Amino acid sequence: MFDFDLHMVLLILTAALVTFLTRIGGYILIVKMTRIPPRVEAALNAVPAAVLTTLVAPAFFNGGWDTKVAMFAALLVGLRFSSTSMLIAGWVVVMTWRHFAGI
Repeated sequence: MFDFDLHMVLLILTAALVTFLTRIGGYILIVKMTRIPPRVEAALNAVPAAVLTTLVAPAFFNGGWDTKVAMFAALLVGLRFSSTSMLIAGWVVVMTWRHFAGI
């Protein structure tokens, strides 16, 4: 019924182990520090923007005009209102666009 691929299982286990070691390693490193150096703090402050970019950029460049317009609308709403309002605005724009465009 199921094909058992040892190579795939080993790949998944290795990826899980590396992910765990990366996470626990960062935690241990931060806990052992008595004070966080300014360069490390600056790098940690840059992480949210980097993660957001990796999530948004592919959707923007690979998506259609409905996605681009929805992202722009969400950006404008997000500058003034909460993240929930931003999410709702983007969703409403993309669903409205797709409804009337017949996508």
